[in-house]
Amino acid sequence: MKMTVEEFFTHFVEELKINESLRYYYKYLDDPAKFEYRKAYFCQRLQYIIDHIDDKNARIWDCGCGFGTTAMFLSINGISSHGTTLEHYIKQIPERLKFWSQFGDVSKFTYSYENIFDHQFEPNAYDLIIIQDTLHHLEPLQDALKILNHVLSPKGQLLIIEENGNNVIQNAKLYKQRGNKRIIEIYDESLKKNILLGNENIRSLSKWESEFQKQGFKINPKSVQYIRYYLPFMFPNKGAKERINKEQKIWKRNNFLKEYFFFGINFMVSKK
Repeated sequence: MKMTVEEFFTHFVEELKINESLRYYYKYLDDPAKFEYRKAYFCQRLQYIIDHIDDKNARIWDCGCGFGTTAMFLSINGISSHGTTLEHYIKQIPERLKFWSQFGDVSKFTYSYENIFDHQFEPNAYDLIIIQDTLHHLEPLQDALKILNHVLSPKGQLLIIEENGNNVIQNAKLYKQRGNKRIIEIYDESLKKNILLGNENIRSLSKWESEFQKQGFKINPKSVQYIRYYLPFMFPNKGAKERINKEQKIWKRNNFLKEYFFFGINFMVSKK
């Protein structure tokens, strides 16, 4: 690997110090007491992604690439991907590419603004589809999964990075924010039309599995990883690695805590 996740994060913090436009989303500089807590979540997820790319020549689609953070990391490490995104994220990407170009080749990251329901995809176009913090936004979900099945090569995989829909704390927080209004309609200024959007419509692993099965997908049980159990006040800036190691032991031996108190889930999906 040309750049480790740890090295990438260090440069990422440098970028945040000079690019205030990213800070409303990436809040690593907000509260020093939560720095290692937030860093651990970011790094574990990015490490999961790089660890599950077996073929650097794979055709990769970053579905919902947002600000392009993951794709820039992959490009610096010699891995090509094409990202699609909506909303305001895309405006930040050109400036970000200038920053990251000082650390490596970012030309392997290409991107476009588009709604997946409007694009005419070629069948079997991608070997790996990264869907990070995006799956819960895709609506109608079954129509989206049908597109993903069409686009994915026969032996290809979906790499899913999501919130755990069974997490009791996050569920309470989201209910307070949006009630049970899990699907909304918004007007997209660039597309000039209304589109459906999952309103933080997170699900548990078992519910995702049920949805995937309807389109001929299966979750690889050996690929599943739960992350972030401790709350911020339980995650001191010192000893972060020990806390992470302990979390990884907890979810593997305690099903109740895994299901209802871990915040994030990562998993791989393939065709049956």
